[in-house]
Formats: sequence, C-alpha cells, structure tokens
Amino acid sequence: MITNYTLLFYLKKPKKYESGPMPIYMRIKVNGKSAEISVCRKASPDRWCSKSHRENGTKDSTKGLNSYLDNLQKLLAEAHLKLMHERKKITALSLKNKFLDRNDKYYLILELFKAHNAEMESMLGVEFEPNTLKGYKTSLGHLQNYIKTKYKKADLEIDRLDYSFIRDYDYYLKKEAKCLPVTVAKYIKHLKKIVNHCLKTKLLKENPFSEYKPKLKIRERDFLTQEQLDRIITREIESQRVEQVRDIFVFCCYTGLSYADVKKLSRNEIVPGIDGEQWIMTTRKKTETSSKIPLLKPALVIIEKYKDHPRCENDGIVLPVLSNQKMNSYLKEIAKECDITQNLTFHLARHTFATTVTLTNGVPIESVSKMLGHLDIKTTQHYAKVIDLKISKDMQALRKILDEQVD
Repeated sequence: MITNYTLLFYLKKPKKYESGPMPIYMRIKVNGKSAEISVCRKASPDRWCSKSHRENGTKDSTKGLNSYLDNLQKLLAEAHLKLMHERKKITALSLKNKFLDRNDKYYLILELFKAHNAEMESMLGVEFEPNTLKGYKTSLGHLQNYIKTKYKKADLEIDRLDYSFIRDYDYYLKKEAKCLPVTVAKYIKHLKKIVNHCLKTKLLKENPFSEYKPKLKIRERDFLTQEQLDRIITREIESQRVEQVRDIFVFCCYTGLSYADVKKLSRNEIVPGIDGEQWIMTTRKKTETSSKIPLLKPALVIIEKYKDHPRCENDGIVLPVLSNQKMNSYLKEIAKECDITQNLTFHLARHTFATTVTLTNGVPIESVSKMLGHLDIKTTQHYAKVIDLKISKDMQALRKILDEQVD
C-alpha cells in the first residue's frame, strides 16, 4: 500500500517577534500527523507567497533561496521513495528521520533522561548516592510536566531541544513549579548533562546551551558567630541523645566536615600530620577529593569523649552519628534552647568552619579551600564575601600602622 505525504514550506513567527525576516520551516504531513524541520533559512514576510510557498521576486538571493527549497523538496521525495523500497511504514516522523538520514531511529528527550536515570540507579553505591538519583527523578518529573503543559505531548524529539526550549523551561520552573533559583539551576544542570551526552554521541549538532545564560545570584552563606557557637558549646543539655548531636555538630564546626563525611569518618583516618599533631586525612564522599584537616582542641576533646562509645568501638568510627533526619531534628531543639535564629543544619557547621573558625581568624583562603576539599577556590570565595568581622580587623590593623606613621 502506497502512503502519500504533503509538504509545506512556511514562515514560523518567533516569540516576541516585532519585525524582520522569519525562519522557514518545512512541514511534512502523513495521515493527519505532521513533523516539522527547520530549513536553516529566513525570508521576509512581505516577500513570501503563501500560495507557492516560495519567496517572490527576481533577485539572485530570491532565486537562490527558491532553488534551495526546490532541492529540499526533491530530497524529501527521494527519502519517501527509499522508505517504499525498504517496505517500511511511512509516517511523518519516519519520513522526517529518513530525510535527515537518521536510519529510522529517532530520539526523545524524556526517553534519554529515563535511560540516564536507569544507568545511574544501576551504579548506586559505586558511583552515585540515593539522594543524587532522587534529585534526577524529581528533575525528570518537572521536565515531563513542562513538555506536557507546553507541547501537549508525552515526549518530544531531541532536535526540538533548542535555546527557546531551555529558556521557557527555566521560566516554567520558576513560575509554574515555584522552584527557588538555586533549585532551578540544579534542574537546568541536569538537563545540560543530557544535552552534553547528545552532543558527544552526535544526536545533537548544535549546543542549545551556547546562548543560555543562567541568572542565578550567589546567595551569601549563613554561619554562626563565635558568640553563638560558644553559646551552643556551653549549654547544659539534659538529654544524652541531644547532647550527642550537639557535640557532633560542634565537631563539624571545628573541622568543616559535612554530614556524609563525619558519618563515615573512621579512626584510622585520624593520623599524625606533618607537624606531629593529630590530623584528619579523609576523602570527601561528594567529590572524592582529598581533605586534610589539622584537628583543633575543641574537636580533639569531642573525639576523646566518644572513644569508648560502643558504636565507635564496634564499627571503628570516630563519632556515633545518627540519621540525617534525626540529627537535624535535634538541631532544631538545640537552636531553640540556645536562641539561635538561623536554620541550624549540619551544613551550617561547615559554613561556620569556613568563616568564623578559619577565615575570620586569618587562615589563608587557599588553606581553607584545601581543608574543605573544594575542587575550585571560587567555591571557597563565596564564604570570604560575608566576613565583615575579618574586614574590620584588617582595617583596624591598617589604621594602627597609619597612625604610627603619622606620629
């Protein structure tokens, strides 16, 4: 059975169009269903003929454009003939893919995203953590809703993924999904990972992210002042479990370890350093980078306090860390008891180490970056922007020097 098709060249009006040439698209239609392809050419609306679907005029540029469109029409006819000879089903999409020389295999955005997540799931515990997979699954859900809302489809061909797609998805996440800017940046980053895969495997010829510029403003890192930290340290706590959480939080304030890293910290990772003092020599779970941290006295006191704890002795760990959910729940109790207004979480301890404990006391930012296990010192520089106390101390020292020079 012969399946016929229709071909139409038309001008597609861009969003926020005001004036000037419009992109030319070709629409292939088979049995009521259509597929579109950009011809990578433009034409002025006042010169375009809606009957002939060509540009009017006798200019060389017009003749060249119309000749180009005639050639595309011939190439589509050849693609249609090839499908017939191969006795393959002719649809708008199969004809489009044959025309584009895709060997009848077309790729869908959500299909590729799902394949990525399935591969990630197979690597849990080896290369990825469950929370990472959870984030990508949530990201996939938002992308599904966006495509369904905007395009009224269950999935979309990968070649539809262009700058406009990304820009509108960014807007959707902020406006419709009510995501915070930092969350939007994370989901866009997930999509970019899929795009990079498509670029490397030649599924995409051009990078749709080349013109996209995220508008994320770096949030200032919140942290505890020394006075607030001292308040937590000296607070009398009746509950042994809450006291244990407080101690581990304080330990992280003086070491910069994240929850994941302090939980896995083993006793054999506490070793003599280059200066003969006790150091933490560990590898960050998140980035797998080396982290070497000289232990300060408050941290050493806490290690000594829990050295005989049954869990620490049995498992060879430094501290008896509870689940993240329980730890953060107890931290809220501690914050209330100590009149701490900040949202007391384990990551706040890491911020406090970077600011109050180290940078404010004159530790060079390069050393802080190394101890935190940052891959890029720019990440550490975000902390340096919030240390007014350090600036004040530096300026006081400068005033003293200048005053002595005047005298």
